Amino acid sequence: MQFLSLVSTDPAFNLALEECLLQWLPADHPGLFLLWQNAPSVIVGRHQVTLDEIDSDFVRERRLPVVRRMTGGGAVYHDLGNLNFSFMENAHGRKAVDFARYLRPVCAALADLGVQACLTGRNDLEAGGRKISGSAQSLHRDRILHHGTLLVELDFGDLVRALRVDPDKIRSKGVASVRSRVANIAGFWKPGSSMDGLRAALLRRCADGEARLEPEVLRAAETLAARKYRSWDWNYGASPPFTLQRRERFPWGLVDWRLDVRGGVIRSCRICGDFFATAEVAALEALLCGVRCEPQALAHAVRDVSWQEYFSHCDEARMRAFFTTL
Repeated sequence: MQFLSLVSTDPAFNLALEECLLQWLPADHPGLFLLWQNAPSVIVGRHQVTLDEIDSDFVRERRLPVVRRMTGGGAVYHDLGNLNFSFMENAHGRKAVDFARYLRPVCAALADLGVQACLTGRNDLEAGGRKISGSAQSLHRDRILHHGTLLVELDFGDLVRALRVDPDKIRSKGVASVRSRVANIAGFWKPGSSMDGLRAALLRRCADGEARLEPEVLRAAETLAARKYRSWDWNYGASPPFTLQRRERFPWGLVDWRLDVRGGVIRSCRICGDFFATAEVAALEALLCGVRCEPQALAHAVRDVSWQEYFSHCDEARMRAFFTTL
Protein backbone atom coordinates (compact mmCIF):
# COMPACT_ATOMS: atom_id res chain seq x y z
CA MET A 1 0.00 0.00 0.00
CA GLN A 2 0.97 3.63 -0.48
CA PHE A 3 0.51 6.20 2.28
CA LEU A 4 -0.83 9.73 2.53
CA SER A 5 -0.51 11.89 5.64
CA LEU A 6 -3.21 14.56 5.61
CA VAL A 7 -2.46 18.01 7.00
CA SER A 8 -6.10 19.14 7.30
CA THR A 9 -7.86 18.89 10.67
CA ASP A 10 -11.27 19.82 9.20
CA PRO A 11 -13.55 16.77 9.68
CA ALA A 12 -15.84 17.67 6.77
CA PHE A 13 -12.93 17.98 4.35
CA ASN A 14 -11.17 14.85 5.63
CA LEU A 15 -14.28 12.68 5.24
CA ALA A 16 -14.95 14.20 1.81
CA LEU A 17 -11.38 13.42 0.76
CA GLU A 18 -11.79 9.82 1.89
CA GLU A 19 -14.88 9.46 -0.30
CA CYS A 20 -13.20 11.08 -3.30
CA LEU A 21 -10.08 8.93 -2.98
CA LEU A 22 -12.24 5.81 -2.78
CA GLN A 23 -14.04 6.81 -5.98
CA TRP A 24 -10.75 7.72 -7.71
CA LEU A 25 -8.80 4.55 -6.79
CA PRO A 26 -7.71 2.90 -10.09
CA ALA A 27 -8.34 -0.81 -10.58
CA ASP A 28 -4.61 -1.57 -10.61
CA HIS A 29 -3.74 0.57 -7.58
CA PRO A 30 -1.98 -1.23 -4.68
CA GLY A 31 -4.17 0.57 -2.15
CA LEU A 32 -3.93 3.61 0.11
CA PHE A 33 -3.17 4.02 3.80
CA LEU A 34 -4.09 7.42 5.29
CA LEU A 35 -3.21 9.02 8.62
CA TRP A 36 -5.21 12.06 9.67
CA GLN A 37 -6.54 14.02 12.63
CA ASN A 38 -9.64 16.09 13.27
CA ALA A 39 -10.06 19.16 15.42
CA PRO A 40 -12.67 18.64 18.20
CA SER A 41 -15.80 17.25 16.52
CA VAL A 42 -18.41 14.49 16.64
CA ILE A 43 -18.54 11.93 13.84
CA VAL A 44 -21.76 9.91 13.57
CA GLY A 45 -22.32 6.63 11.75
CA ARG A 46 -24.09 6.42 8.41
CA HIS A 47 -27.27 4.88 9.83
CA GLN A 48 -27.59 6.80 13.09
CA VAL A 49 -30.13 9.38 14.22
CA THR A 50 -27.82 12.32 14.91
CA LEU A 51 -29.93 13.92 17.65
CA ASP A 52 -29.97 10.63 19.57
CA GLU A 53 -26.17 10.45 19.59
CA ILE A 54 -25.07 13.93 20.67
CA ASP A 55 -25.53 16.22 23.64
CA SER A 56 -26.91 19.14 21.68
CA ASP A 57 -26.29 21.68 24.46
CA PHE A 58 -22.60 20.77 24.76
CA VAL A 59 -22.14 20.61 20.99
CA ARG A 60 -23.70 24.04 20.63
CA GLU A 61 -21.72 25.49 23.56
CA ARG A 62 -18.40 24.26 22.15
CA ARG A 63 -19.40 24.89 18.52
CA LEU A 64 -18.37 21.35 17.63
CA PRO A 65 -18.86 20.26 14.02
CA VAL A 66 -21.13 17.22 13.78
CA VAL A 67 -20.40 15.25 10.61
CA ARG A 68 -21.91 12.04 9.28
CA ARG A 69 -19.46 9.56 7.75
CA MET A 70 -20.17 7.13 4.91
CA THR A 71 -19.62 3.98 7.01
CA GLY A 72 -21.80 2.39 9.68
CA GLY A 73 -21.04 1.89 13.35
CA GLY A 74 -21.37 4.25 16.26
CA ALA A 75 -20.75 7.91 16.99
CA VAL A 76 -17.26 8.96 18.10
CA TYR A 77 -15.69 12.08 19.55
CA HIS A 78 -12.50 13.32 17.86
CA ASP A 79 -9.87 15.79 18.95
CA LEU A 80 -6.15 16.19 18.31
CA GLY A 81 -5.49 13.46 20.88
CA ASN A 82 -6.86 11.00 18.32
CA LEU A 83 -4.93 9.58 15.41
CA ASN A 84 -7.21 8.34 12.64
CA PHE A 85 -6.29 5.82 9.97
CA SER A 86 -7.88 4.67 6.72
CA PHE A 87 -7.22 1.72 4.44
CA MET A 88 -8.73 1.65 0.98
CA GLU A 89 -8.14 -0.90 -1.73
CA ASN A 90 -9.83 -2.77 -4.53
CA ALA A 91 -11.88 -5.66 -3.20
CA HIS A 92 -11.05 -8.07 -6.05
CA GLY A 93 -14.30 -9.91 -5.46
CA ARG A 94 -14.20 -9.99 -1.65
CA LYS A 95 -17.66 -9.42 -0.19
CA ALA A 96 -17.37 -10.24 3.52
CA VAL A 97 -16.46 -7.70 6.19
CA ASP A 98 -12.96 -8.51 7.46
CA PHE A 99 -11.74 -6.24 10.25
CA ALA A 100 -8.76 -8.40 11.18
CA ARG A 101 -7.12 -7.94 7.76
CA TYR A 102 -6.58 -4.25 8.50
CA LEU A 103 -6.22 -4.29 12.26
CA ARG A 104 -3.40 -6.85 12.42
CA PRO A 105 -0.77 -4.40 11.09
CA VAL A 106 -2.14 -1.70 13.41
CA CYS A 107 -1.62 -4.06 16.35
CA ALA A 108 1.92 -4.74 15.12
CA ALA A 109 2.64 -0.99 15.05
CA LEU A 110 1.31 -0.62 18.59
CA ALA A 111 3.48 -3.52 19.73
CA ASP A 112 6.52 -1.64 18.39
CA LEU A 113 5.74 0.96 21.08
CA GLY A 114 5.20 -1.64 23.79
CA VAL A 115 1.39 -1.69 23.58
CA GLN A 116 -0.09 -5.19 23.60
CA ALA A 117 -3.39 -4.74 21.74
CA CYS A 118 -5.90 -7.31 20.52
CA LEU A 119 -9.05 -7.32 18.40
CA THR A 120 -12.23 -7.77 20.44
CA GLY A 121 -15.92 -7.80 19.58
CA ARG A 122 -16.86 -6.68 16.09
CA ASN A 123 -14.46 -3.86 15.51
CA ASP A 124 -12.54 -2.73 18.60
CA LEU A 125 -8.93 -2.91 19.74
CA GLU A 126 -8.30 -3.29 23.45
CA ALA A 127 -5.27 -3.00 25.70
CA GLY A 128 -5.39 -3.98 29.34
CA GLY A 129 -9.06 -4.90 28.91
CA ARG A 130 -10.04 -1.39 27.80
CA LYS A 131 -10.95 -0.03 24.38
CA ILE A 132 -8.23 2.00 22.64
CA SER A 133 -9.61 1.96 19.07
CA GLY A 134 -12.82 1.53 17.10
CA SER A 135 -13.20 0.86 13.38
CA ALA A 136 -15.81 0.90 10.63
CA GLN A 137 -15.83 -0.63 7.16
CA SER A 138 -17.80 -0.47 3.93
CA LEU A 139 -17.73 -1.91 0.42
CA HIS A 140 -18.42 0.56 -2.39
CA ARG A 141 -18.25 -0.33 -6.08
CA ASP A 142 -15.83 -3.21 -5.46
CA ARG A 143 -13.61 -1.01 -3.30
CA ILE A 144 -13.15 -1.40 0.44
CA LEU A 145 -12.85 1.45 2.92
CA HIS A 146 -11.75 0.55 6.43
CA HIS A 147 -11.13 3.39 8.83
CA GLY A 148 -10.71 3.78 12.55
CA THR A 149 -9.53 6.00 15.35
CA LEU A 150 -6.76 5.42 17.87
CA LEU A 151 -7.27 6.99 21.30
CA VAL A 152 -3.80 8.32 22.03
CA GLU A 153 -4.22 11.29 24.38
CA LEU A 154 -7.94 12.01 24.00
CA ASP A 155 -9.82 14.35 26.37
CA PHE A 156 -12.26 11.85 27.88
CA GLY A 157 -14.11 14.57 29.77
CA ASP A 158 -15.19 16.13 26.49
CA LEU A 159 -15.95 12.70 24.98
CA VAL A 160 -18.37 11.89 27.82
CA ARG A 161 -20.04 15.30 27.56
CA ALA A 162 -20.34 15.33 23.75
CA LEU A 163 -21.95 11.92 23.26
CA ARG A 164 -25.15 10.33 24.48
CA VAL A 165 -24.21 6.69 24.87
CA ASP A 166 -26.91 4.01 24.79
CA PRO A 167 -27.17 2.65 28.37
CA ASP A 168 -27.81 -0.84 26.94
CA LYS A 169 -24.35 -0.77 25.33
CA ILE A 170 -22.74 0.03 28.67
CA ARG A 171 -24.73 -2.66 30.49
CA SER A 172 -23.82 -5.25 27.82
CA LYS A 173 -20.13 -4.57 28.50
CA GLY A 174 -20.59 -5.05 32.23
CA VAL A 175 -19.03 -1.69 33.14
CA ALA A 176 -20.28 1.38 34.94
CA SER A 177 -19.57 4.10 32.40
CA VAL A 178 -17.98 5.07 29.11
CA ARG A 179 -15.02 6.50 31.02
CA SER A 180 -14.27 3.14 32.66
CA ARG A 181 -14.41 1.24 29.36
CA VAL A 182 -11.96 3.30 27.28
CA ALA A 183 -8.31 4.22 27.71
CA ASN A 184 -5.57 6.20 26.02
CA ILE A 185 -2.73 4.41 24.28
CA ALA A 186 -0.33 6.81 26.01
CA GLY A 187 -1.14 4.97 29.24
CA PHE A 188 0.34 1.75 27.85
CA TRP A 189 3.24 2.67 25.60
CA LYS A 190 6.88 2.46 26.65
CA PRO A 191 8.75 5.55 27.94
CA GLY A 192 9.91 7.88 25.22
CA SER A 193 7.01 7.06 22.89
CA SER A 194 5.04 9.85 21.20
CA MET A 195 2.36 10.60 18.63
CA ASP A 196 5.08 11.05 16.01
CA GLY A 197 6.57 7.71 16.97
CA LEU A 198 3.17 6.07 16.57
CA ARG A 199 2.78 7.65 13.14
CA ALA A 200 6.17 6.30 12.08
CA ALA A 201 5.34 2.79 13.35
CA LEU A 202 2.01 2.76 11.51
CA LEU A 203 3.59 3.91 8.25
CA ARG A 204 6.29 1.26 8.61
CA ARG A 205 3.79 -1.55 9.28
CA CYS A 206 0.92 -0.51 6.98
CA ALA A 207 2.50 0.98 3.83
CA ASP A 208 5.58 0.65 1.67
CA GLY A 209 5.63 3.87 -0.33
CA GLU A 210 4.22 7.36 -0.52
CA ALA A 211 1.27 8.26 -2.77
CA ARG A 212 0.71 11.52 -4.61
CA LEU A 213 -2.51 13.41 -4.02
CA GLU A 214 -3.82 14.30 -7.46
CA PRO A 215 -4.96 17.95 -7.81
CA GLU A 216 -8.30 16.93 -9.31
CA VAL A 217 -9.04 14.70 -6.28
CA LEU A 218 -8.21 17.56 -3.93
CA ARG A 219 -10.53 19.92 -5.83
CA ALA A 220 -13.31 17.33 -5.85
CA ALA A 221 -12.94 16.88 -2.09
CA GLU A 222 -13.24 20.61 -1.45
CA THR A 223 -16.42 20.70 -3.52
CA LEU A 224 -17.87 17.60 -1.84
CA ALA A 225 -17.09 18.93 1.64
CA ALA A 226 -19.05 22.11 0.92
CA ARG A 227 -21.95 20.37 -0.82
CA LYS A 228 -22.35 17.34 1.44
CA TYR A 229 -20.25 17.04 4.57
CA ARG A 230 -20.94 20.57 5.84
CA SER A 231 -24.63 20.40 5.00
CA TRP A 232 -27.50 20.00 7.44
CA ASP A 233 -29.23 17.68 4.96
CA TRP A 234 -26.43 15.10 5.22
CA ASN A 235 -25.38 15.48 8.85
CA TYR A 236 -28.88 15.70 10.35
CA GLY A 237 -31.45 15.28 7.58
CA ALA A 238 -30.02 11.94 6.43
CA SER A 239 -30.93 10.38 9.78
CA PRO A 240 -33.33 7.42 9.51
CA PRO A 241 -36.98 8.19 10.34
CA PHE A 242 -37.40 8.65 14.09
CA THR A 243 -39.76 9.88 16.77
CA LEU A 244 -38.86 12.46 19.37
CA GLN A 245 -40.58 13.09 22.68
CA ARG A 246 -40.00 15.89 25.18
CA ARG A 247 -41.87 15.92 28.45
CA GLU A 248 -41.63 18.44 31.27
CA ARG A 249 -43.78 19.41 34.25
CA PHE A 250 -44.02 23.14 34.80
CA PRO A 251 -45.62 24.87 37.85
CA TRP A 252 -48.76 25.44 35.77
CA GLY A 253 -49.00 22.00 34.10
CA LEU A 254 -47.44 19.10 32.22
CA VAL A 255 -46.45 19.42 28.53
CA ASP A 256 -45.73 16.32 26.43
CA TRP A 257 -44.45 17.10 22.91
CA ARG A 258 -44.17 14.26 20.37
CA LEU A 259 -42.73 14.50 16.87
CA ASP A 260 -42.57 12.15 13.91
CA VAL A 261 -39.52 13.07 11.83
CA ARG A 262 -38.75 11.96 8.26
CA GLY A 263 -35.73 13.19 6.32
CA GLY A 264 -34.96 15.52 9.21
CA VAL A 265 -38.33 17.30 8.79
CA ILE A 266 -41.26 17.19 11.23
CA ARG A 267 -44.07 15.32 9.50
CA SER A 268 -46.51 15.22 12.40
CA CYS A 269 -46.70 16.81 15.83
CA ARG A 270 -48.80 16.17 18.93
CA ILE A 271 -48.84 18.33 22.06
CA CYS A 272 -50.46 16.68 25.07
CA GLY A 273 -50.65 17.39 28.82
CA ASP A 274 -52.79 18.77 31.62
CA PHE A 275 -52.23 22.46 30.85
CA PHE A 276 -54.95 25.03 30.17
CA ALA A 277 -55.23 27.02 26.93
CA THR A 278 -57.38 29.73 25.40
CA ALA A 279 -56.46 28.77 21.82
CA GLU A 280 -56.62 25.44 20.01
CA VAL A 281 -53.28 23.70 20.44
CA ALA A 282 -53.82 22.13 17.01
CA ALA A 283 -52.84 25.47 15.50
CA LEU A 284 -49.42 25.26 17.18
CA GLU A 285 -49.05 21.64 16.05
CA ALA A 286 -49.77 22.67 12.47
CA LEU A 287 -47.26 25.50 12.71
CA LEU A 288 -44.47 23.03 13.53
CA CYS A 289 -45.26 20.51 10.80
CA GLY A 290 -42.97 20.77 7.79
CA VAL A 291 -40.20 22.44 9.82
CA ARG A 292 -36.65 21.08 10.01
CA CYS A 293 -36.04 19.36 13.32
CA GLU A 294 -33.21 21.66 14.38
CA PRO A 295 -33.12 24.58 16.81
CA GLN A 296 -32.68 27.47 14.36
CA ALA A 297 -35.58 26.36 12.14
CA LEU A 298 -37.83 25.75 15.15
CA ALA A 299 -36.98 29.15 16.62
CA HIS A 300 -37.90 30.81 13.33
CA ALA A 301 -41.19 28.89 13.12
CA VAL A 302 -42.35 29.94 16.60
CA ARG A 303 -40.94 33.47 16.62
CA ASP A 304 -44.43 35.08 16.68
CA VAL A 305 -46.24 32.54 18.90
CA SER A 306 -48.28 33.96 21.78
CA TRP A 307 -47.36 31.29 24.30
CA GLN A 308 -49.89 32.40 26.92
CA GLU A 309 -52.70 31.50 24.51
CA TYR A 310 -51.58 27.86 24.35
CA PHE A 311 -50.18 27.44 27.90
CA SER A 312 -52.00 29.62 30.41
CA HIS A 313 -49.79 31.22 33.09
CA CYS A 314 -46.60 29.96 31.43
CA ASP A 315 -43.23 31.69 31.39
CA GLU A 316 -42.91 32.56 27.70
CA ALA A 317 -39.11 32.35 27.63
CA ARG A 318 -39.20 28.86 29.16
CA MET A 319 -41.80 27.68 26.64
CA ARG A 320 -39.82 29.06 23.72
CA ALA A 321 -36.75 27.18 25.01
CA PHE A 322 -38.81 24.00 25.51
CA PHE A 323 -39.90 23.99 21.87
CA THR A 324 -36.56 24.99 20.32
CA THR A 325 -33.92 23.14 22.34
CA LEU A 326 -33.19 19.60 21.15
